[in-house]
Amino acid sequence: MEITHLYTYPIKSLRSVPLNTAILTPYGFPYDRRFMLIKIHSTNGDPVPRSKSHLIGNMENMTITYYPELALFLQSIDEKAGSFRVTYCPPGAEKMSLDIPLEPDVGNLETMDVQLHNSPAKAYKMEELVNEWFSLCFGYEVVLAYLGPNRRPVLGNVSPNAIRNKSAVSKSWLSSVTSSLPNFTKGKNGEEDGITFTDLAPYLVVTEESVQEVSSRFSDGTEMDITKFRPNIVLSGSQKAYEEDYWGGIIITSKSETTEIVLTANCARCVSINVDYNTGKAATGEAGNLLKKLMKDRRVDKGAKWSPIFGRYGFLKSACEANGRTIAVGDKVEVSQVNGEHTTLEWPGLST
Repeated sequence: MEITHLYTYPIKSLRSVPLNTAILTPYGFPYDRRFMLIKIHSTNGDPVPRSKSHLIGNMENMTITYYPELALFLQSIDEKAGSFRVTYCPPGAEKMSLDIPLEPDVGNLETMDVQLHNSPAKAYKMEELVNEWFSLCFGYEVVLAYLGPNRRPVLGNVSPNAIRNKSAVSKSWLSSVTSSLPNFTKGKNGEEDGITFTDLAPYLVVTEESVQEVSSRFSDGTEMDITKFRPNIVLSGSQKAYEEDYWGGIIITSKSETTEIVLTANCARCVSINVDYNTGKAATGEAGNLLKKLMKDRRVDKGAKWSPIFGRYGFLKSACEANGRTIAVGDKVEVSQVNGEHTTLEWPGLST
């Protein structure tokens, strides 16, 4: 197999940034989902948030699942300038753009508590100029949260360092996680387990063959947009669709160096894959029923029994050794481990 696409997403749930090469870190690609938009709900008559599980006080995480209009924001990276550009493209209206530092100076930024999928962290509220721009685009108060050097704990059995039995997910999980802030959780080898504003893991791997199978489900000739699955690494050359369901790891060979990514868990899908990226709304026709189509035969994870599965979450196997290595489109890939059965996702309180 080989890598056909690499993607990163500076702000969570906004459109993807394609890459030709990418640096590996224990926490994902260098600029992947270090930012997240947060809606500020008024205490006077504001509607009930669409995602109560992503709510802290009056602040609600904005993800494409509940805010499909996020698909109208394009992103591009200018590493030489040390910034990335966000371009708002509302249908039938003038585009608007804003440049944001890739690594803002947090010295004068206000800290804030954030929580994504029950995994908490400290973040920084970006300066008012940035927040006002996004608020103007949405028509209500929004702030941009920057994670900075902080990380979210990896919960359940998703980390390769997790204790893989039922005791790993106990009733006391939240208190133990909260008490660990602002530090990361530690793996058994002393490595730090932490994630940014990615959902559950630093890397998400999908295959072209599985995407093609999804396209075959549309009778009107629609081709599935691979970026709706929000992958980091896309591979081609697997023997059949969904073969990756059973992969326990992959080895990437780049410039004579080999790096292994351990694949620990399945990615459970939601209505975000039904979004029309041109309108920022739920798609019409068959594309708007994609989740339902996949639910017929892709609910293959007992830990996420109501959700179809597409793609595998991964971590660097030897984080210290592999940190800083570069992978590229065209690099060769082979499977390092095959599981005898589907893995079962365990993540406390996860709603999919």
